[in-house]
Amino acid sequence: MPDPVDPIDPVAPNAIPVYESGTPSHPTTTGLPSNVAAALACFPLVGGIIFYVLEKRDSFVRFYAMQSIIFGAAWFLFGLVWRIFLSILASIPVIGVIFAFLLWLVWAAVNVVFLIVLIIAIVKAFSGVRWDIPYVGPMARKQVGGSL
Repeated sequence: MPDPVDPIDPVAPNAIPVYESGTPSHPTTTGLPSNVAAALACFPLVGGIIFYVLEKRDSFVRFYAMQSIIFGAAWFLFGLVWRIFLSILASIPVIGVIFAFLLWLVWAAVNVVFLIVLIIAIVKAFSGVRWDIPYVGPMARKQVGGSL
């Protein structure tokens, strides 16, 4: 008589989903799954600050939060410098208007790039993949602890 085979429950209540990178998806300090918390932390400045302060254990979420803080600060500073530069150029008669329009085109293009990078970061975080935003990711790793 063959040995009875234990039935396998496909939806075990204590099963821990695993990302494609092999790291388990466990609840964070906030009670959210790691990938959801990291995706929410990607929202520039506000999301990053909230999750960096609240999350104490999960290095995945803390990395995305710090990356969001640095990325959001860069986006904010770019906007601030652009507005100052635009107001200086706009005060120049005739030529200032032309330069202001060209500067507005640059502003629009840079904002589209920032938005695309933000969307990629959110998608990567939600899928559980640790992705470095160029130039920002290494700074975030250094700030969070470097062992990521």
